[in-house]
Amino acid sequence: MIPESRPLQRPPEARLLVIDAAGRMRQVPRADFVTMLRRGDLAIANDAATLPASLHGNHVTTGAAIELRLAGWPSAILDDPRRFHAIVFGAGDYRQRTEDRSPPPLLQPGDRLALGPLSARIEALLGHPRLVAVDFEGARDSIWAGLARHGRPIQYAHVPTPLALWDVWTPIAGPPVAFEPPSAGFALDWRSLGAMRARGVVFATLTHAAGISSTGDPALDNLVPFDEPYSIPAATASAIRAARAHGGRIIAIGTTVLRALEAAGAPDGIVRTGSGVATGRIGAGTKLRIVDTLLTGAHEPGTTHHALLGAFLDEATLRRVDAELAANRYRTHEFGDSVLIERGIGSMVGQTENTHRRIA
Repeated sequence: MIPESRPLQRPPEARLLVIDAAGRMRQVPRADFVTMLRRGDLAIANDAATLPASLHGNHVTTGAAIELRLAGWPSAILDDPRRFHAIVFGAGDYRQRTEDRSPPPLLQPGDRLALGPLSARIEALLGHPRLVAVDFEGARDSIWAGLARHGRPIQYAHVPTPLALWDVWTPIAGPPVAFEPPSAGFALDWRSLGAMRARGVVFATLTHAAGISSTGDPALDNLVPFDEPYSIPAATASAIRAARAHGGRIIAIGTTVLRALEAAGAPDGIVRTGSGVATGRIGAGTKLRIVDTLLTGAHEPGTTHHALLGAFLDEATLRRVDAELAANRYRTHEFGDSVLIERGIGSMVGQTENTHRRIA
């Protein structure tokens, strides 16, 4: 597989590898995604907009150059920009691989950070010398304005040109609560939403604070994904109940949607409305309660996103999928190609076995 270097959300040549419940695979243009859905299905996407979460500045005590990457909300309250969890890098920028970035100076609680028009204070270290709780000073409106003026999207070296904020906002972006884009939603546009309606597919949204994908530090990467707040509207929970009652599939557009729905799902398959926090990892051995099918990127083995696919596929099938993606040079990362995976036969929904049908 090849990292996609162009910041194009919907390139015409984007591909989709479809894996049905029996493990059969076929390749189609990603633009044909909606034709894989059936009347009565429910597709759910994450409407979170991506914050300009990369902030360059200085560690005031030493004068050293740093980059602060906002990485998490300390609670399920998503509209308070005064407090974040963050990862601190030393001098440098996205043009260096994260694993090659220099560390920051020694950080201590009480240290102040000068970040363009913003000033922040380290409140605590969070179990790692680069993972910190930070408080921004000033009124909420001035902090939001400072983030908008000074912040940049978090970016990695595989994309060589600077990203603009609109590069990482999906077409349905709403509240600015994500730290990296919920990029499975890049496959959507208004035409595809109209095609869903025409096919009798219901579309709904939730909000999930998508976190960072990589820190460059093995110990920190082992903690990813961090706890991620979400909010599920009553209308979405109601749509899930209706789809279940009529035999429709629940299709998560992205791993963030999967995390939110499974965190909010009770053992009986009922999804709770309101706010919560998704914790832990999903992977092999996880019994999915809510989601039947996942649209996601082409993920490299060894990443947490790839491990998540073990909840849908047995190990042998997952190896075959990896080989198919590699042999056909699928493109990875946020602007890459996609896969559509239906849960394998024998998966459980709550206490009752779910009868899967082949993807149309």
